Amino acid sequence: MATYRIAPSILSADFARLGEEVRNVVAAGADIIHFDVMDNHYVPNLTIGPLVCEAIRPHVQVPIDVHLMVKPVDRIIPDFAKAGANIITFHPEASEHIDRTLQLIRDNGCKAGLVFNPATPLHYLDHVVDKLDIILLMSVNPGFGGQSFIPEALKKIADVRQRIDASGRDIMLEVDGGIKVDNIAAAAKAGADTFVAGSAIFGKPDYKAVIDAMRGQLAGL
Repeated sequence: MATYRIAPSILSADFARLGEEVRNVVAAGADIIHFDVMDNHYVPNLTIGPLVCEAIRPHVQVPIDVHLMVKPVDRIIPDFAKAGANIITFHPEASEHIDRTLQLIRDNGCKAGLVFNPATPLHYLDHVVDKLDIILLMSVNPGFGGQSFIPEALKKIADVRQRIDASGRDIMLEVDGGIKVDNIAAAAKAGADTFVAGSAIFGKPDYKAVIDAMRGQLAGL
């Protein structure tokens, strides 16, 4: 039986109360805190850096999953590892040497992963699957929260699930973008096991009710 993980994205949290927000969402049943880093260069938005990661780290015991939408990427990786990240993912287009960047993440004591935009081909996986702990598929184009799920992503999730199963490795398959109660089961059926949800959770008054409803959908599979 698959282990499903819910990873609320703090991009949609109330930044004036971030410590309280992460504590509340973990108390509501979150498995992972998803931490979106945008640089106004690789993507057209600017969000948060290692200092914020360091600030929230004492508030939660669960893993912090840092998604780097930055270019170049290598320079900032050790900073996030030091700030308390447990998982660091990046986009292959943002690295000159994907293999080296993955090794850098692991050398800094974190789990390493690649992120694929809706239009990014999967061929990068042909060469580095033995160095991955996680694969993150974007079901929206990165850069902004609150977008709608792109249905075509389901086919890509299924493709990656096949690749992971064929590799025989224990690699998490995460999906990010427009995930909510009414489509989480479809993403899980396609093969995802870790679900990033931002506004679907933080945009509602009762985080536990949303997370419980998501788990209810997953339990029905």
